[in-house]
Amino acid sequence: MLSQARELKSKLDKAQKELGNTIIEVDSGKGAVRVTVNGQQKILSIKMSPEVIDPDNAKRLEDLVLKAVSEAIAKSQKVAANQLKGLTGGFKIPGLT
Repeated sequence: MLSQARELKSKLDKAQKELGNTIIEVDSGKGAVRVTVNGQQKILSIKMSPEVIDPDNAKRLEDLVLKAVSEAIAKSQKVAANQLKGLTGGFKIPGLT
């Protein structure tokens, strides 16, 4: 049983490292805002085209950024859940799945 736990931990560590190297890019506003995250839900970058930066319409930019970040995090969580699901046998382990 202990060796199985060690093996699972090793596999989970490897999966976490792979998720850290998995890159997910999402854009909103037809490419006006692009958010890049990794498989661990860490935001790596946010890029905005100059055309979308309008001091008279900050609300539009806020909405585009929020939409892109939310979608990127959701996709990242889905990728992580799918990868970890195979390792945990479908069991829900707090902090992992």
